[in-house]
Amino acid sequence: MSCPMQHKGPLNDAVAPLEWLLGTWESAEPGEGTFPTIKPFHYTETLHFTHVGQPVINFMFNAFHIETKKPLHRESGFIRMKPGTNHVAFINAQNTGLVDIEEGELTDNQLNLESCALSRISFAKDPHVQKPDGKLEQTVSMATLNQPLTQHLHVTYQRTS
Repeated sequence: MSCPMQHKGPLNDAVAPLEWLLGTWESAEPGEGTFPTIKPFHYTETLHFTHVGQPVINFMFNAFHIETKKPLHRESGFIRMKPGTNHVAFINAQNTGLVDIEEGELTDNQLNLESCALSRISFAKDPHVQKPDGKLEQTVSMATLNQPLTQHLHVTYQRTS
């Protein structure tokens, strides 16, 4: 799947410390999904990080079931940095109806983020998520009204472009 957002013009200085993210990343091996209320599953995911010269990095994530290739979820949004600091904000919208803002720190080539604001459409599926969280590795933990904070997803990516 190609990404509709492309690199246009020079990278804005405000997000220069995030230049290492730019490009397309694909899961190097299947990701693992678990949670106490669902059957464990494996998935693949493609990440696209691009820019159009603004002081943000644009992103799009697409996940697919490993066996059926059925789409699982899509996410898109923006990454911003507070000027003159290593403070990062991750603004994310998911096709499940969840929108979250995560903030944290950039240290070397590692983003450590924690959700600070969540919102969802009024008819989002229950139970509602309360807290999500060379190689790129992602571990997501979440809690719902019925479950404590638990690791939900883990996947490692490698750059493909």
